[in-house]
Parts: sequence; structure tokens; C-alpha cells
Amino acid sequence: MAEMNTTGIVEVEGFKLGYKVEGAGLPALVIGSTVYYPRTFVGNLRQHLQLIFIDHRGFVPPPPGDWQDEDFRLEVLLNDIEAVRKALKLERFVVIGHSGHAFLALEYAKRYPQHVSQVVMIGASPDYSEATTQARWAFFEKDTTPERKAVFEASMAQLPQRIAADPERRFVQMCLCAGPASWYDYRFDATALWEGVYTNMQVFDYVWGVVFRDIDITAGLEKLDSPVLLALGRYDYLTGLPFLWDEVQHRFSNLTLRIFEKSAHTPQLEEPDRFNRELVNWLRTGRPE
Repeated sequence: MAEMNTTGIVEVEGFKLGYKVEGAGLPALVIGSTVYYPRTFVGNLRQHLQLIFIDHRGFVPPPPGDWQDEDFRLEVLLNDIEAVRKALKLERFVVIGHSGHAFLALEYAKRYPQHVSQVVMIGASPDYSEATTQARWAFFEKDTTPERKAVFEASMAQLPQRIAADPERRFVQMCLCAGPASWYDYRFDATALWEGVYTNMQVFDYVWGVVFRDIDITAGLEKLDSPVLLALGRYDYLTGLPFLWDEVQHRFSNLTLRIFEKSAHTPQLEEPDRFNRELVNWLRTGRPE
């Protein structure tokens, strides 16, 4: 791929979408925040991949104007990714999405298959429907330890007060308070990961609350030829519990499911050595070891 600056901005409809390039090797586009996500991919991965972190509209301040929900539709976010791709002159690359961004990675690959060699979905749920949410919390109640439950309940009890004190960062506050359900070490404090991360709550409320709730990831899967790696943490009570995929995974023509036994929602940070080794090997051979 062509050389590029390590950081920069691609402006789309007034939204200044940042990008940050780290490492050398096979280009891999990581969708989400250029502040948050570089902190979660650690270890030697940058010796094998050129990680290209890109913002979407949820992570940058909006330009002046009366923005409506339709300005943050799935199609709009996918078009923004494509605009960044064109600006960076990327032709063929891996696309990576963690948590809700896994939906964006998969849907981008469906829409622009000519540019996507492989798809990596990390800590992902098949959807954010009410039924899936109920299944997750029922499993949490059955599966987890009394100690984790107690820490989780105490942490979530702080959420209303923390949101009231800083409503424009309520997505971040939710993630922090839900930490005992989203980290293998249920006492882990993720505050440092979120430092300096801007969140546009109009985008998050609509995309996470409506678009991802109603998404049907099986639509168009029959046309997706790109291999998909689904990396899930055994203790990801927040979204990506492995059993949630039982009814869906057979719909993929080429899916590798990998479960990380000492991880929850973020295996790339919780088990970085194993995650990096298996990811790099899969990208090269199509089968993690």
C-alpha cells in the first residue's frame, strides 16, 4: 500500500474523522476510536500488521447544524468508512471491529467485498435485541461467582449518579460501571482507556439503541466470501458470550470461532500474546492454532 502520514483527518459532511497508522505489514483497518482502540491492541501485533485506526461519527464532535437520527444510519457510517478508505488509497485490507463495531466491519465487508480480504469480529453479539440481552443476563446470574455479582451490583449502583454528573459521557460511564461484567479481572478499572475519548451521544443513542438492536447480520451473508474470525471471551457477560452464536454461526460460509478462556469483552488486551499469535496465524493460513 502507499505510504501515508501516521495521523490525519478525513472530513465527511463536516465530520472530521481521524485516522492513526501504527506498525508495518498487512494493512488492517480498525473501526472505532483513534484514541481508545490503539490502547487495547498491545504486544507485538504492530510487527506483523499495519493497524489503521479510524474514527466514526460517534467519536468526533459534530459540526454545527441540526443533526437528525437519519444522519447516523448504518449506510451513512459505512459510507464514511469508504470515504476514509478512498482518502488513504487502500485497496485490499483486513477489517477489524470490536463490540458494536464488529457489526460495522461485517456490514462493510458485505457492501465492499472487493476491498476486504478478511473480517475480524471481537467481543461481538449477533444483535442487541431484547431477547439476546435477557439471555446474557440470565447466563450471568447462573454462571458467575457471588464475588463478581457483588462487585457488579455495587458498581452499577453508582451509574445514575455518575450519569447525572456528566450526562454527555453516559456511554463511557456505563462501560466503566459495567466493568465487572466485561473484564475477566472483574476489579479492573478501565478509566485510563477512556481518557480523552470524545463520545457523541446522539450517535451512540441511535446507533447502539436502534441500529444495532434491530440489525440482521444474516442478511447478505450468502454473498460474503471473505473469511471471518470471531474472537470471543469466555466471560464476556457484556455482549459476546459464545453460546449466543449457536443459532447464527452456521449461516457464515467461512467462519472461525475462537474462544479465549481468560478473557471477557476485550481479549486483545486481556490475553494479548495468545490473541496476537492466533490472529496473525489465522490471517496467514486461515486457521488459528
